[in-house]
Amino acid sequence: MPTTRRQTLAALASAAGAGLLPDTANATVAKTPAFIPCLNMSTIRGQKLGFVKELETAAKAGFRSVEIWIDSLQTFIKEGGTPAQARKIMGDLGITAENAIGFAPWIIDDEAARAKGVAQLKSEMELLAQVGCMRVATPSVGAQTPQSPRIDLLKAAERYRAILEISDQTGVIPQLELWGFSKNLNKLSEVMYVAIESGHPSARVLLDVYHLYKGGSSLDSLKLVGKPGVEIFHVNDYPSTLTPAAITDADRVYPGDGVAPIAQILKIIKNPERPIVLSLEVFNKTYYAQDALAVAKTGLAKINKVIAGI
Repeated sequence: MPTTRRQTLAALASAAGAGLLPDTANATVAKTPAFIPCLNMSTIRGQKLGFVKELETAAKAGFRSVEIWIDSLQTFIKEGGTPAQARKIMGDLGITAENAIGFAPWIIDDEAARAKGVAQLKSEMELLAQVGCMRVATPSVGAQTPQSPRIDLLKAAERYRAILEISDQTGVIPQLELWGFSKNLNKLSEVMYVAIESGHPSARVLLDVYHLYKGGSSLDSLKLVGKPGVEIFHVNDYPSTLTPAAITDADRVYPGDGVAPIAQILKIIKNPERPIVLSLEVFNKTYYAQDALAVAKTGLAKINKVIAGI
């Protein structure tokens, strides 16, 4: 039977469509990464680049995620920048601000001073929301020295809940940070108690390879941390020659350059439901004496090597 023009066009359209369909037998499904490399600006803070150049350096090195420092952002704004400009700069660079590092004293016993600290944190959270950074680190600032009084953990949980309720308004979630050297919240058990006792659905903990070692927390206890509890994890390493009592922030090195059981830690915290942001946080003066871009590139390569086999 003769083929009509309409039938010919229909056959051609069908063939063209079939050519656009994927070969399901050979198609490769994109795999969600278990970890996202991130640069904490502490790592290049010693070079004193300023907010914009820090972001540019991270982007040039290949990072797509960063942890910014609130004071650096505030300086940018004091010098004439705006939150909208900061957000645009990050967007143009393809950079996501995963978290912010600040030091508001929200946990201390002194009621008047704590009120000022909470007000400071609220103001910072509102600023971060404007630039698109939806997390902020909240360690035990003001209660970390050997002279600091021991804070009742129930009160600490109440105070953490209070700042979590601010996050209900701002959308910026305070990440309860473990500091291994601190008088308060220096152990995993303490930050977990405070986070759980807060009774707030947004409670999260911010842990660190170095601080777990410094504070003497057992990795066997790390297994008890619920998968939703960790969204960001500070990654670094430490040498074999320094005990927890002797080691300091400045002794941290690139992941893989020391003896920390990083692979074991990452296997424990790995979350099959979503990636964990692995943020490189070091304060190494040797790195500060080097070119910032070279440090950032080295840091990314070290992170990628560590996570390659996890």
